Amino acid sequence: MRVDYDPESLGSGAFYRLLTAVVVPRPIAWVSTLAADGTTANLAPHSFFTVACTDPPIVQFTSVGRKDSLRNVEATGEFVVNFAPEPLFEQINASATDFPAHEGEFEAVGIEPEPSARVKPPRVAASPVALECRLHSTLGIGNSTLVLGQVVHAAVREDAVVDGLPDIRRLKPLARLGRDEWGTVGEVRDLARIAYRDWPKNGT
Repeated sequence: MRVDYDPESLGSGAFYRLLTAVVVPRPIAWVSTLAADGTTANLAPHSFFTVACTDPPIVQFTSVGRKDSLRNVEATGEFVVNFAPEPLFEQINASATDFPAHEGEFEAVGIEPEPSARVKPPRVAASPVALECRLHSTLGIGNSTLVLGQVVHAAVREDAVVDGLPDIRRLKPLARLGRDEWGTVGEVRDLARIAYRDWPKNGT
């Protein structure tokens, strides 16, 4: 037996809560931007986030509604995706507060910024990874806007790198789940893909 849900009869708000309960875990883009005046630094978590392209390297996040992050990116063409690690759990959650546009989250929440290398928006100093991006394009879909940014610089904290790559156990990423739930990595399993030439054939 299954429980059936119809998006039209359920309504967008209720179906949104259903979607976010089953599309899990979701990585968090902790997006920092600068307002058009060049002085107010905005910082907000966006859990609709992923890689859109590898060559050129493009990441994407979705703004549900017209939030400060979206307005600032449209005005300046730049943003930074800061990695969201476990030790900054409370600050990440606090930065989701609906502060007025003129009040920057860095200062309001007590998060230390640091200069970026290639773009104007600041990075989160305590975050282990920062992806500095220039706007590639946006796509409006219903009540949301998909923001695609080309990564022009990546900065990874040295103690998070093992054998030349960031290590998941040292990064300790947070993820969003349903309701007000958050997740951590937990057990990590290694399993290589099987090449077709190595796939068992005829029972052998």
